[in-house]
Amino acid sequence: MLERIIEIDTKLLVFLNNLGTPTWDGFWMFMTAPVYSLPLYLLAAYFVYKFHGLKKMLLSLLFLVILILLSDETSNLFKHGFGRLRPCHNEDVMDLIRLVKPSCGGRYSFFSAHASNLMAIFVYFSLLLKGHMKYLPTFLIIWALFVGYSRVYIGVHFPFDVLFGFFIGIVYAVALNRVLLFLYRKYLDKV
Repeated sequence: MLERIIEIDTKLLVFLNNLGTPTWDGFWMFMTAPVYSLPLYLLAAYFVYKFHGLKKMLLSLLFLVILILLSDETSNLFKHGFGRLRPCHNEDVMDLIRLVKPSCGGRYSFFSAHASNLMAIFVYFSLLLKGHMKYLPTFLIIWALFVGYSRVYIGVHFPFDVLFGFFIGIVYAVALNRVLLFLYRKYLDKV
C-alpha cells in the first residue's frame, strides 16, 4: 500500500513539475520565497488589531509564534523520523524533474514546513478575521495553495509532502484558534 502511494506521489510530482517552463520559473520562485508573504502577515495582523484591539492582537501574535514553532518543529520531527529524500536528492527521481532553484535545500522532504507553516498562519488569521472581512481570508488561503504548489513546481517537494503539510497546518491553526478564542472570552472580553 505504501509503495503504491509513493508511486502515485512520484508520478504526480513528475507530471506537475514538468508542466513548468522557464517563462513561469520566475513567478514560482517569487511565490516560494517566504519574504514575499511578509506583507500579507502584516496586513492580517493589522486587521486583527483593527477588529479586535491591541490586547487581543498581542495575545494573537504570541499564539502565532507558538503556532509557527509547533508547525515547524513537527515538520522537522517528521522529516528526520521518516527520512524521505527530497525529489532533488532522490536518485530515482532527480533526473525526471526540473530543479528550478540553484540549491535543493535540506535532505528530507516529508512533510513540507513551507506548506504547513504558511497554511497554519493563513488559516489562523482567516479564523480571527472571520465575520469581519469578506475577501482577505479567501485570498490568504489561495496564496497558501499557490505557495504549496510552488514547492512541487521548483522540484523540492513531492505533492503529498505539501498536502500533508497543509493538513497539519490547518489542524494546528484550528486548535490554537479555539484556545485563543477561549482566552479572549474568559479574560479579555470582560475588560
